[in-house]
Amino acid sequence: MNVLVDTPIWSYALRSDNQRYNAHVQALTFLIRDHRALIIGPIRQEILSGYSDIRAFMRLKEKLSAFDNTPVVDVDYEAAAQLCNACRRQGVQGSHTDFLICAVAKRLDVAIFTTDNDFIAYDRILSLNLYQTK
Repeated sequence: MNVLVDTPIWSYALRSDNQRYNAHVQALTFLIRDHRALIIGPIRQEILSGYSDIRAFMRLKEKLSAFDNTPVVDVDYEAAAQLCNACRRQGVQGSHTDFLICAVAKRLDVAIFTTDNDFIAYDRILSLNLYQTK
């Protein structure tokens, strides 16, 4: 099964030397080697945001160029709005990008790999498939 990898996981692998993220980085490495790691444009944008050093930005952009964007289609935006509304009815707030990730993952029937705890709250309402490291 393919896995839609969220921003924090990519950031651990591409921007951090912190040893506490080793399990996440190893899991991402396994997914990449197995050709199962997916990225969407909004996640790519989040990863690349915040670089004032153009050389660092270009190095990171080059690394990410190895991964094609998984297409986001019109129905994903509509589904993301519906998922957001379902969560809001239950008192759970989230970002538009988070709900877009949920919508794409549901449409493609793939897991979401993240350490963002908001997804645990979404999962209680939306029945997501959250990828677990071993």
